[in-house]
Amino acid sequence: MGPQGDYATFKVERRGVDYVPRALRPLTPRRLAGLWAGASFNLEYVVYGALVVSLGLGFLQAVLVIVLGNLAWVITGLASLQGPAAGTTAFGVGRAVFGPRPNRVLAGLNWLTQVGFETLGLSLVVLGGLALVREAGGHPGRPAEWALVAAAAAVQLVLPLFGHATLTSALRKLGWLFAASFVLLAVLAAPKIHLHGGFHGASWEVMTVAAVVVLSGGAMSWTSDANDYSRYLPADTKIGPVVAAVALGAGVPVLLAEVLGAAVAAGVPHLGSVSVVAGLPAVFPSWFTIPYLVVVICQLFAINGLDLYSSGVSLQAAGVPLRRAQCVAVDTIICAGLTAWAILSNSFTMLLGDFVQFIMVWLAPWVGVYLVDAALRRRRYDLRSLFASDGGLYRRRHGVSWPALIAQLAGMLGALSWINTGPFTGPLSRITHGADLSIYVGCGIAGGLYWVLARTMVRRETDDSCADEAPDLVGFSHEASS
Repeated sequence: MGPQGDYATFKVERRGVDYVPRALRPLTPRRLAGLWAGASFNLEYVVYGALVVSLGLGFLQAVLVIVLGNLAWVITGLASLQGPAAGTTAFGVGRAVFGPRPNRVLAGLNWLTQVGFETLGLSLVVLGGLALVREAGGHPGRPAEWALVAAAAAVQLVLPLFGHATLTSALRKLGWLFAASFVLLAVLAAPKIHLHGGFHGASWEVMTVAAVVVLSGGAMSWTSDANDYSRYLPADTKIGPVVAAVALGAGVPVLLAEVLGAAVAAGVPHLGSVSVVAGLPAVFPSWFTIPYLVVVICQLFAINGLDLYSSGVSLQAAGVPLRRAQCVAVDTIICAGLTAWAILSNSFTMLLGDFVQFIMVWLAPWVGVYLVDAALRRRRYDLRSLFASDGGLYRRRHGVSWPALIAQLAGMLGALSWINTGPFTGPLSRITHGADLSIYVGCGIAGGLYWVLARTMVRRETDDSCADEAPDLVGFSHEASS
């Protein structure tokens, strides 16, 4: 088996956004569920749960928003079905949906989104590391903070540098440790939790903002990356097990973690969303503080591994002529610089909330167009055209699918009209006293308009497509051709 066909742990994966031949797909839905679970039992989601309460919700209101928001992991499962069918990532498939040129722009936006999440995760790692140093009696100054940022960035590079097989194996094993630590965390925090604590209740407008935080920090933010991990499933894998693997493997741990974060934030006065990292140990017996921080740091490295892997293949799909491993290295350097700036900012909590809301302006319409297109095509793609460097069924006029581009832009305009963030509040949000319906409006407008404009074209393309594996695609490599 050649280097492009290798799928082994702790061996650098050379495959990037390129095609995965059907004979080289060893993944199963169970292993896919393990990968998602290992990444999702994570303090980052405890932070989001605390952030929901910090917006002004009472605990029971927060639980309602969290439960409903995590039903969206079914959508992430549906966005995982194209990888096995097409043998590539979402922004490999995106060439069929949007055309090559708009797809590169959208892949670039996804890269920026993932770098933002990487910065969030690495910032929390550094905050946890600083808390660990203080627990040991140290007094870290600015040089120590910079050194910790550099060291953390180097450590988080390891898993995504090796690639898919290593991430899958490591996260499945770490998932058991993380699940056990979560149970212990919940048991030790239970005496401090007051189910009627927190704020006295929020208006429905504030609850819509909280719902956007849950959706954009969780299920919706992963839709554009879901096929990065499912593409190693056999092409004939049934739909139900794939959707269940994602919806349950990721959705259940995220739901539990966010409810715990909301409960602790409601029961412990003045515990802000980010100080969960350093402040939550005060809830526990003193002996648990150091083990808690060590596990938290490992969890954050795990989820950042997925973010870095996805940002690397997204950077390739955006047209940057680098190998996947080189893309991961570039992202790590950028992420380290942004983290150094973020931990010096006094507005980190505000930046976090604004970031996870604002990414939905482009991502929610993308989800609407992408999933409607997948339903119209019935997961059938012309593989030769999908990977053609020029021409092919999906080239269309000037490399643009105008129905998809129009629908995407209309959805973004609708989302902007309903968004409510610190830097910008849409006109319709202002009229409704701050309600944020950006995700639903953006996704609905884009998906509905795309169905109206593109259904005839897409069905015609589907009839003309050849879904069989083309012989010249076996072993096809973006890296070998660049």
